[in-house]
Amino acid sequence: MAVLDTPQKAFGVLRPACVQLTKRLTAENVELLHTQLQVVSDSALQELQEYVLFPLRFTLKTPGPKQESVVQSVVQCMTFVLSTTCVKKADLLQELFSELCMCLASPSSPHQLAPLSEELKQAVIQALLALLHSAYGDVVLSLYQPSTLPHLGFAVSLLLALAEQEKARQVKHSAIRCLQALVLQCDCQEYHRPLAEEETRRCGDLFASFLPGISISLSRIITGDVKQGHAVTVAAVRLFARIISLVMADEQLAQIPPVREKAALEQSRIAELLVHRGLDWTKSTAAKLSILIKKVVDCVVVHPHWRARKELVEMVRLLMEKCSRSLVGSVGQLLKVLVGLVNDERSEVQSRSNEVLRSIAEQGMVAENRGLADVLSEDLHSLATALPRLMNSQDDQGKLSTLNLLLGYLKLLGPRVNMVLNSASHLQRLSKALMQVLELDVQDVKIMEERVGGPGGLQEPLGPWLVLLHKGGSQRKYFRFFTDDQIYFLLQQVCQVLGYYGNLYLLVDHFMELYRESAAYRKQAAMVVNELLTGAAGLGVDVLHERETRLSTEDLTGVITSVLEEYMDQANWRLVTNIEAEEATTEPAMNYSGLLAVPSGAHDQPLPSTDSKATMHSMNSNIWQICIQLEGVSRFACALREDFRPLLISALYPVLEKAGDGTLLISQAAVGTMGDICQACSYDSVPDLINQNADYLVNGISLHLRHREHERPASRVLEAMLRHSDANVLPLVEDVVQDLLAALDQCHGDGVSSILRVLHTLMTMLASWFVVEPPAGKSLVHEGGPLPKATGQAEKSPATMPTAEEMEAFFLEYIEQKQIAEGDLPDAEGEEGGEEQLPAVGSEANDQAFGTESPLPLHAQTAKEVMERCIHLLSDKSLRVRLKVLDVLELCVAGLQLHESHLLPLAHRTWPALVSRLTHDDPLAVLRAFKVLCTLGAHSGDFLRRRFSKDILPQLAGSLTSQAPVSARAGPIYSHALAFKLQLAVLQGLGSLCQTLELDESGLHQVACACLPYLSAKQPVKLQEAACSVFRSLMQMDPDGAWLFLCEVWCPLAYEPPHPSLHPVKLGGLGKKRGEFTDNVQRLLGELQGRGGSSS
Repeated sequence: MAVLDTPQKAFGVLRPACVQLTKRLTAENVELLHTQLQVVSDSALQELQEYVLFPLRFTLKTPGPKQESVVQSVVQCMTFVLSTTCVKKADLLQELFSELCMCLASPSSPHQLAPLSEELKQAVIQALLALLHSAYGDVVLSLYQPSTLPHLGFAVSLLLALAEQEKARQVKHSAIRCLQALVLQCDCQEYHRPLAEEETRRCGDLFASFLPGISISLSRIITGDVKQGHAVTVAAVRLFARIISLVMADEQLAQIPPVREKAALEQSRIAELLVHRGLDWTKSTAAKLSILIKKVVDCVVVHPHWRARKELVEMVRLLMEKCSRSLVGSVGQLLKVLVGLVNDERSEVQSRSNEVLRSIAEQGMVAENRGLADVLSEDLHSLATALPRLMNSQDDQGKLSTLNLLLGYLKLLGPRVNMVLNSASHLQRLSKALMQVLELDVQDVKIMEERVGGPGGLQEPLGPWLVLLHKGGSQRKYFRFFTDDQIYFLLQQVCQVLGYYGNLYLLVDHFMELYRESAAYRKQAAMVVNELLTGAAGLGVDVLHERETRLSTEDLTGVITSVLEEYMDQANWRLVTNIEAEEATTEPAMNYSGLLAVPSGAHDQPLPSTDSKATMHSMNSNIWQICIQLEGVSRFACALREDFRPLLISALYPVLEKAGDGTLLISQAAVGTMGDICQACSYDSVPDLINQNADYLVNGISLHLRHREHERPASRVLEAMLRHSDANVLPLVEDVVQDLLAALDQCHGDGVSSILRVLHTLMTMLASWFVVEPPAGKSLVHEGGPLPKATGQAEKSPATMPTAEEMEAFFLEYIEQKQIAEGDLPDAEGEEGGEEQLPAVGSEANDQAFGTESPLPLHAQTAKEVMERCIHLLSDKSLRVRLKVLDVLELCVAGLQLHESHLLPLAHRTWPALVSRLTHDDPLAVLRAFKVLCTLGAHSGDFLRRRFSKDILPQLAGSLTSQAPVSARAGPIYSHALAFKLQLAVLQGLGSLCQTLELDESGLHQVACACLPYLSAKQPVKLQEAACSVFRSLMQMDPDGAWLFLCEVWCPLAYEPPHPSLHPVKLGGLGKKRGEFTDNVQRLLGELQGRGGSSS
C-alpha cells in the first residue's frame, strides 16, 4: 500500500473517515480511521494532527453512556496519533490531558475511578504516556504551572488509585510508569528534554504538594502482597525514591528563601495549594518520610526477588546522593540496608551494594559531612550498647545481619571511628560483646597426647586426627554461640577495620588488659589482638577509604614486641596440655611363660583416665590458647615481613618448642607458623630458617639442659630442629647431642622418656638424610641335582634313561657334599671350629683392628654413641622406656650397617638384654624386640646365627606351635587381638631372618615344623599368607628339603624313579585325602616345581 506523504493527499483520504466518525460513532468507523492513519506519513499526519484528533476528542466529550469497546478503540487511535506526532500547543496538551483523565473518572464521582474494564484502563494509561512523551520542547512545562495544579492533582490521584486498587499486574505497573513520567522522572529509552536548574526547583515546589499522598500510597503498594509481582514492587520503589529525591533534594532546599514570596491577588487561591519548602517544612516532612522509608526498607530488604533488593540499593544510592542532609535522620537506616545487602545471596545485589558503598566513601559523604558522621556515630553508639544482648539472643542469621551493620558503620566512619572508641563505656561494651561471641567451644577438641593412651611408641600421637584446616592454614575453630563460618569471617573483618582506623595503642592495651585479667577472656582477647595488628599492617583489609596517617614500622614493631613478650611469657606459653603419665610405673604382676604368650586380662587393662572433667576442659582450653598465640606469631611475621627477623632471637625458640609438642593440634599450628615466618622473612625453606638461626637455638638448648625443670622443653626444641631441618644441621647440633647424652646418663624417671623421644627423632632423621644401600646378600644357589620329575611331567617331555656311570657319579657327589655339610672332612674342622669359637669382641686383636680403621662419619659416630648409651636402658622397669629404647636401637643398627667392626661389639653387649625382652617381657616389648632382632640379623647374620639357634629359636618354635590351635579356633575378632599381631609379625619376619642368618638344616627343619600348622585352612588368611612366605624363604635356601617336607604332608602325584635299579619313592603324603593343608601345600609345591623346572 502506498504511503500518503503529503498533507493534501492524506487529507483527501482521511476527511471522509473523520466526517463519518463525527456523524456516527461506531467501533467500525473508528477502526476505519485507524486503518487509514497507518498509510499516512508522520510528517503529513503532523500537519493534520488537530484535524484527525477532533472527531476522536468529540467522541470522548459527547455526553451520555458509551460502549467501552468504542471508547477503547478511540483511545487506541489517539495513542497512535500521539505516538507519531508532536503536541506543539500548550492548550491542546492541557485539553487532551484532561480529556484522557476524565475517561478514568467516574461521571457521578469524579474523584473516584470509573468501573471500567482492565483493557480500557490499560489503553487510557498508554494514551497518557504517549501524550506526555509527545509534548514538544517547552510545551510540556505548561502542565507544571501553579495554575494547572488541580489538574495534576486529579491525574495523580487517579493513577495512584489505579496502582493501589487494581488487581491486574499490567495495569498496576503501567499506572506507576505513567505516574513516573508525569513527575518528569521517566527512565524509558525515548528522548526527554533535560530540565534547567530553575525549572527543576519549580517542579519540586509543585510536586511537594503531592509528596505525602504519593509516598504513602507507594509505601502501601511496596509493602503489599508479594503476589502482585516483583515488577510492580520494583517500579514502586523506583518512583518512591525519585519523587523523594526531587522534592527533598539538598541543592534545591538550599536555594529556598526562608520566607514565601508574596503572590499576586489573582493567584492567591492557587498559591495556598503550593507548599513552601522552608526549614520547618523540611524537618517535619523528613521526620514523616523517615517512618515511610523504614517501612519500605524493612519490607524490600527481605523481598524474595533479587531485582527488588537491587532496586532498593539504587534507592539508597539516589537518596544518599541527593538528600543526605535533608534526610539525615534516615541515613542510618539507609546505610544499614546497604551494609546488610553486601552479603546478599545474589552476586548482582552484592556487587552493586559494594559499588555504592565504595562510591559513598570516595565522595566523602560521611567523613566530610559532620551531620552524617554524627548520626552514624550515634547509631554505632546504640549498636555497641545493644551488641552484647544481640549476640546472646540472635540466631546465626541475626548475628550476620548485626555484624554486617557494625562492619559497615566502621568502614563508613573510617578515621572518625575513634569518636566511639574514645568513649570508655562504649569500648567496654564493644569488647565485651566480642569476648562473648568469640568464646570457643573447647569440649569438642578430641586431640589427646600419646601418653594418655597407655604405653606407646614414638611415632605419632594416638589421639584421633580430627584437625580440619582452613584454606589459610590456620585450624578451624568451633565457637560456642554460632556455627556459621561467615560470622567468624565478619568478626575478623570488624577487628581488622578497627585496627586499621582506630587508635592501635588504645585498642591493644585494652584487649591485652582483658587477656591478663581473666582466663575466660584470654583466647578471645588474643584472637582480637591478632586481627587488630593484621589490620594495622593493612594486610588484606577491605576498607572504603584510606586512613589519615599510616602507622610507622617502628611503632608497629614496638606493639608487636610487647604482645610477643606477653604471649611467650612462661605462664602463658608453657601451659598444661596433657595428662603426664607416670614414667616409672611398676609393671602389672603377670607371668610371661613364652615368647608369644599373652597373659589373660592383658587386653582388658583400662586406659589411664582423669576423674575431673574440669581438668580436661582446661587442657583443651590451653591447647587452643597456644594455637591462637602461634597464629598470632604468624600474623606478626606477615605484618613486619623482613623486619621480623630481629625478633626471631626471642620468638623462634618458643615456636620450635611447640613444634615438638606431642599434641597434634599444637605441633601443626607451630609448623604452620614456621612456614609463615619463612615466607614473610624471605627464607628459602624451614630448614634454611633453622640452620641460619641454629647458633642461638643451640645455645638456648644447652643452657636449658643444665636445669632439670627445663629439660623437657629443651628436648622438644632439639627434636623439632632435627625433624624440620636437613643434614646440614647435624654438625651444628653435635655438641648439644653430647649434652643430651650426658643428661641421659644422669636422668632417672620422667625425664628419660623425653630424651629418648629426641634420640629417636635424631636417629630417624639420620636414616632419612644418609640413605645407604644395604650390602648385597649371598646368592643362595641350590647345589644339588634337579628335582625328580613327576609322572605328569614325564608325559609332557621325553625322559632319557641315565646310565650306570651317571648315577654312580651323582651319588658320589651327594655323599661328598653331605660330608662337607656335616663337617666330617679334616680340613673343614678348623674352619668350623673357627666359626664355633667366635673371637671375643673385647680381645686385643679386635681392639687393634678397630683402631686401624678410618674414623667413622659423623652420622655413624652419632648412631654408635646413642646405641652405647641406650643399651643399659633395655632392662628399665618402665615398659614405656623399654619400648622407646627398642625403637632407638633398631634405628642405630640400621645406621651402623656399613660399619660391622663397630656394630658387632655393640650387638654382643645388646644380646643378653634383647633375649630377655624376647622371652620374658610384655607382648608389646616382644613385638618391638623381634623387629630389632630382624634388623640386627639383616646386618650381622653370621654373628647371630649360633646365638639365635641356641637362645631364641627353640622358644620361638614352641610358642608358634602352642599358639596355632588358639588362632585356628578363633573367630574374625581375633585379628584385632595382640596375640594375632605377634604371630603375624613373627611369621612375616621369620623367613627373611632365616635367610640372613643362613640357618643350618636342623634349624630350617625346626622352623618348618613350627610354621606348618599355619598352612591350615582353619587359620586366619593373613597368618596363612605369612606362613607361606616362610616356606618360600626355606625353598630358596634348601629346595630339596622343603620339597620333601611338604610332600610328607601331602603329595599330589606319584614319582617314578629315574632308573629301574632304584626303589620306588615312598612319600608320607602320597595317597592322603585332601585336608586342611592341601591348598597351601599344593600351591607351594607348584611354585617350587616351576622354580626347579626353570633352573634346570
